[in-house]
Amino acid sequence: MALRMIEEHALGLTWVIEEPMARASHALVDQGRVWLIDPVDDGGAIDRAAALGTPAGVLQLLDRHGRDCEAVAGRLGVDLHVVPRELPHTPFEVLELVDNRLWREVALWWPQHNALVIPEAVGTSRMFTGDHGHVGVHIGLRLTPPRKLAGYAPEHLLVGHGPPLHGQDTGTELRSAVDHSRRDLPRLLVKLPSALRS
Repeated sequence: MALRMIEEHALGLTWVIEEPMARASHALVDQGRVWLIDPVDDGGAIDRAAALGTPAGVLQLLDRHGRDCEAVAGRLGVDLHVVPRELPHTPFEVLELVDNRLWREVALWWPQHNALVIPEAVGTSRMFTGDHGHVGVHIGLRLTPPRKLAGYAPEHLLVGHGPPLHGQDTGTELRSAVDHSRRDLPRLLVKLPSALRS
């Protein structure tokens, strides 16, 4: 397993794995405490994340794959929170995105930094965008995208697949992805085979 990128930014740290799905993990820092979001256990990245402050917890925001959340929480000696409905004593607000028998997913809104963390419903990798725009809705949600996301205008968007987006246009990119989710589905289906090979 190789890293495609590791990036320190205003919120903490993001690392992305070199693979077609471009799994991304995050370490968010608040008042000296570090929250690890859907971590893939790359030892170097975990060490860098832990060095940002005191590990406070591991958050698994999607039910159907735990990545290395349990192992990382055990190694760091912190609690694992699986698809939490609320996170008291943290800076995060929990947003329910999908809740059915096949798919349970929550996102995090961090109002202090105007930041949104979305594990699966949207992504920035080619598997989600098909080379059209910077953000795309998951193919399994294209017909019924989580429209509540269009009500947010984040300056920071951290996703579970692909690099983070930062800047004033981030909210516009997110709204466009949700608004054009159905219309862009044929284009994504055409681009998907090449994205799988990259």
